[in-house]
Amino acid sequence: MSSSAQGIPGLPDLTHPIELVQFGTEALKASLLLVFLIVALGIAIALISFSLRRSQPEQLIFIGEWAVRYSQLLRGLQHLTLVLVLLVPGFFLCSTLSNRYHHWEQAKVAQVAESVAGEKLEQFAPQVRYSIQEPYSYTTQVDGKIVKVNETREINRFLMLAGSQIQVKLDQSVDVPGRSSIYRADYTADYKVVNQLKDINNFFFEAPPPNGSILLKSYKIERDGTRLQPTNPGDYGFPFRLQPGEETTFRVTYQARGGPRWVYSAGGQMLSNFRLIAIANFAPANFASGIEPDEIKSDGRSTQFTWKFDDNVSVKNPFGVFTNTEPIGNTGVIPRLLLLAPAIFLWWILLLYLSLPMSFKNVAIAGSIFFACLLTLTYLARVINAQLAWTLISIILLILTWGLGASRSASLAAIVATIAGAVLPIFGLLVPFSGLTLSLAGLLSAVWLAVRHWYSWYNLHPEDQRL
Repeated sequence: MSSSAQGIPGLPDLTHPIELVQFGTEALKASLLLVFLIVALGIAIALISFSLRRSQPEQLIFIGEWAVRYSQLLRGLQHLTLVLVLLVPGFFLCSTLSNRYHHWEQAKVAQVAESVAGEKLEQFAPQVRYSIQEPYSYTTQVDGKIVKVNETREINRFLMLAGSQIQVKLDQSVDVPGRSSIYRADYTADYKVVNQLKDINNFFFEAPPPNGSILLKSYKIERDGTRLQPTNPGDYGFPFRLQPGEETTFRVTYQARGGPRWVYSAGGQMLSNFRLIAIANFAPANFASGIEPDEIKSDGRSTQFTWKFDDNVSVKNPFGVFTNTEPIGNTGVIPRLLLLAPAIFLWWILLLYLSLPMSFKNVAIAGSIFFACLLTLTYLARVINAQLAWTLISIILLILTWGLGASRSASLAAIVATIAGAVLPIFGLLVPFSGLTLSLAGLLSAVWLAVRHWYSWYNLHPEDQRL
């Protein structure tokens, strides 16, 4: 796994021991503060009751009212505390899962990039070089006088290739230590040379080997069926004689291994009567550098790319074949969903409270089911489509939510609240049209609450509560 694949910076992760200790410390402080406030309120009521002990009627009225309110407050604080207990650890759970999923996505991208990393195999077009004597003049100073000197110097010129017929067969293998792809290139090229000069018959055929190869073997150059031998080691310039008006043919062959990309570079030359056939015996393969081939043939196991340039053409960019990896789309969707999940949980719990009577036990079970569904979605989305995964999980969530009501009416209310408050919002964060889906979820929530409370189209009774 690449070391460059990191989690989301600044996001708490409970898999880190230091952050886990810090979270426990802050949670303990908040719990102690809440307990202190509740006890302080009870003491305040007791003190007020003690101060009014001489006024019995007023004391009974005051104590009765505040005892009822204090009891209601304690019951409300129980539910509020439970929601906070579910929300705060749920947030840290979601942030941890978001970090893990982001780390997994980046590692996957790095792995795909590593599989096609490496220096490309670049084959340069050969050059036919010749030398001419060119006169030139310069001035110098002799005995205090300016003297003009006329001399000749040797300069290099190049003869354009009259034709190029190239075929390269590419096979792909895997470098086991680095898990990166390697090309095995079998190259054969016939180059036609015509001497169109009148007074030049000495030339050099310069055909360098491919650049970026990690292994080069069987490299040879033949002229009209006769193999040419280099005069100096590492020198790939081969002298030959060709009379004016005559033509000859050179064949270049080799087998090479290199990075997962093979390209042909004209090196600034004009291409004429050019034909390149690249056969990629693997899939998926595609043409490189944006120079579209004239013909593409595919039989499922291999793809043949053909470039043809009959007339003179100048091609600046190298062109050829590369391994086309499958695109990794929808990255960052699950981490974003997990970061917004606590807010969705709050909205869903609020809808449940406003839709049907909720007991302390039911709130705890519902919250546990919600975050368990998110945990399942996080790991199930690694193997199947996230939208399909949430569709399957939503069916289970709705089946379990049916048990929140003690009657059919209460159960239907729980189903509607769950669809509007949990299923649609999470699904909206998984699809491209998030804004539209979230708007529909919000509209459904508002319509349901209005129908439930304002217009009394859907009334529940006290016996609809499941204790």
